[in-house]
Amino acid sequence: MARPTLYLAITNHGFGHATRAAAVAATVQQYLPEMQLILATTAPQWLFQTYLKGDFTLRQRAFDIGVIQSDSLTMDKPTTLAKLQEIRQTEADLVASEAAFLKEAGVDLVLADIPPLAVAIAHAAGVPCWMMSNFGWDFIYRPWGGEFEAIADWIAAQFGACDRMFRLPFHEPMSAFPAIEDVGLTGGNPRYEVEELRTDPSVLALSQGQLTAPPEKTVLLTFGGLGIEKIPYAGLAHFPDWQFLTFDQQAPDLPNLFKVPNRQLRPVDVMPLCSRVVSKPGFSTFSEACRLDLPIITLTREGFAEAPVLVSAMQDHAYHQVLTPAEFFEGDWAFLTQPLSPPRKDTPIAKNGNEQIAEAVVAYLRSPR
Repeated sequence: MARPTLYLAITNHGFGHATRAAAVAATVQQYLPEMQLILATTAPQWLFQTYLKGDFTLRQRAFDIGVIQSDSLTMDKPTTLAKLQEIRQTEADLVASEAAFLKEAGVDLVLADIPPLAVAIAHAAGVPCWMMSNFGWDFIYRPWGGEFEAIADWIAAQFGACDRMFRLPFHEPMSAFPAIEDVGLTGGNPRYEVEELRTDPSVLALSQGQLTAPPEKTVLLTFGGLGIEKIPYAGLAHFPDWQFLTFDQQAPDLPNLFKVPNRQLRPVDVMPLCSRVVSKPGFSTFSEACRLDLPIITLTREGFAEAPVLVSAMQDHAYHQVLTPAEFFEGDWAFLTQPLSPPRKDTPIAKNGNEQIAEAVVAYLRSPR
């Protein structure tokens, strides 16, 4: 009997889509160890290895591009448009070739986050396409106007054929999708106890005297896989008795800035050490922090439609601060000493998105067809 096979298509835009999809896939593997998992994305293998304990096949394919960026805040719209038009022009060949692969590989189900062409590929191969996201790319491109409007219409038509959409929290309406199911937050769980992180040199590659600041003076700085070109690290000099953690290996060598050297560690793994996380607006970082009830300090971001939706929803459910770029890039980081604002809503947010999506996937893969 053939092994049940899940094909997971992941949008090629930073690391956030990859990590949240990987968190769901890891839960599916936990429930259905015999499953064959195929990941279609250009995200690096090492990133998935930090989430997935079971085997997987990484298929280097790009069916969308998200937004071309030089860092996590700077967008290149002309290049983005050119790449999108190129994908649209080659749609027929992309769909035909990948559908042939799906048939040959015996794929039973496509789960996508959230390349629009995944729907056409799945249907050409005779299998359903389910999706998971908090936004659609039509929502991002349409406000940019001009030729992006035709691209948004094309994408919305693709989404309109989706068989099942798992809508994550912090979402836009996603009106292009015909069958929507709301689920809870997704993300990874910390793999180490706080004491392990502080004392075991094999985990964080610590040397004596590092990470001795108390949690209330320990801060995680994380800006996604693309980072930010000019993080104002000089502001850290105002807080010599604080400890700052970063995954940015290009950051300057400062006495109170610890560069996490272990590539197998993820931001969520070190979050328990911290009293807050400083980040750009990003679903995966917000979601993993909220799952741990960790306060968030974030920047506003202009021109990216998801950002105000994310920031507003985060304000509803987390202790927070919202900074303008000027306050972050040009200030003295005095915001660290200011009180955090409490969540605007008393209603707790569901945190079981991994399980909800995985249970549906497993039920389908186990069902007779």
